[in-house]
Amino acid sequence: MFSRIHNRKGFTLIELMIVVVIIGILAALAIPRFMQATTKSKQSEAKQLLKQIYTMERAYRQEFNTYIADFNTIGVEIQPTARYAYTFLVCTADAFTVEARGNLDDDPTEDVWTIDQDGLLVNVAGNNDVVN
Repeated sequence: MFSRIHNRKGFTLIELMIVVVIIGILAALAIPRFMQATTKSKQSEAKQLLKQIYTMERAYRQEFNTYIADFNTIGVEIQPTARYAYTFLVCTADAFTVEARGNLDDDPTEDVWTIDQDGLLVNVAGNNDVVN
């Protein structure tokens, strides 16, 4: 009777525990990188829209010799489903600064990007990246 139990094929508890530990280590390495990649892909919305605002503001200024603090007038449509809130921080005849503010990963820190009349795109919250 005992010989029949010992001849069964299968995995021991130790082997299963080692596999679970290996999977845990791989998950601990992969999940932060996955979260980082998803955050960067979400940030592309703000970068793209801020660059579009910059281009349209420049075109408007060439035609009317002033900047304007109205997205509809310059032809930029911000969707209601946008991850960021877009606002003009500064808008004069000679300068403008637009801010994109959003919380992408539900932590207390918001992701904040700005662009100005010179096309300087800056991440003012977080890692302070500057993108030209």
